[in-house]
Amino acid sequence: MTNATEEFGEAYWEEKYRARDAIWSGNPNPQLVAELADLPPGTALEAGCGEGADAIWLAERGWRVTAVDISATALDRARAHAEARGAEVAGRITWVRADLTDTVPDGAPFDLVTTHYVHTTASREALFGRLAAAVAPGGTLLVVGHHETDPRSADIAEAHPGVHFTAQDVAADLVPEDWEIAVAEVRTRRAPVGHEPHGGDEPQEHHDAVLRARRR
Repeated sequence: MTNATEEFGEAYWEEKYRARDAIWSGNPNPQLVAELADLPPGTALEAGCGEGADAIWLAERGWRVTAVDISATALDRARAHAEARGAEVAGRITWVRADLTDTVPDGAPFDLVTTHYVHTTASREALFGRLAAAVAPGGTLLVVGHHETDPRSADIAEAHPGVHFTAQDVAADLVPEDWEIAVAEVRTRRAPVGHEPHGGDEPQEHHDAVLRARRR
C-alpha cells in the first residue's frame, strides 16, 4: 500500500501479493459503495488501490481515477482486471506505482480522495493530511480503516498501533473551517470467505472506522 519503511514498504507488499494468485475478493469495499454510490463522477485519487476493485467500481460509474499502490504486482493484476472490463473502463484509470507517504501523484486537486485500510508505520496524521490536501474545494475525502475495536486486525495492531484509528481521530486533524464532516462513525461488517487472507471457513466480523468529509 503506502509505506517506505521495512515493515509495510515495497518488499512487504510484493511478498504478500506474490504469495497468492489473489489477495482480495475482487469486489469493491462495502463502505466505498455505501458512501459514494450517489456521488456525481469527477476525478478521483484512490490511495492504496491493491488489485483494483475500488478503482474499477469508480471507473464503471464514470470517474476518472488515479489509482496508486506501492506494489508493482498488485498494479499488474489491477490493470489486467480493468482491461477485462473493457476499453472504456480501463481507459478511465491511470495506474501509478508510488509511495504516498512521500508524494501525491499529478492530477491534484481531485474531486474525490479515498483510501481503505492503510497500513503504515510512518505518521498516519501526515499521510492523511497529504491526502486531505489533495481534495478540491467542494470535493470529498473518504477514509476507511481498522477501528481500534476491530478483532481481525488486533495481531497487526499489537506490533503497529497506528494501524488502528477512529474516524474522530481523522476528523480532529481536519481544520473545521475548511471541512464539513458528513460521516464519522464505526461500522460492523461481515466479510465473506476469501475477502481477506485470514483463512477459515466462516465470514469474519470487522469493525471499520468510516470518515467522509466535504471540503468547503
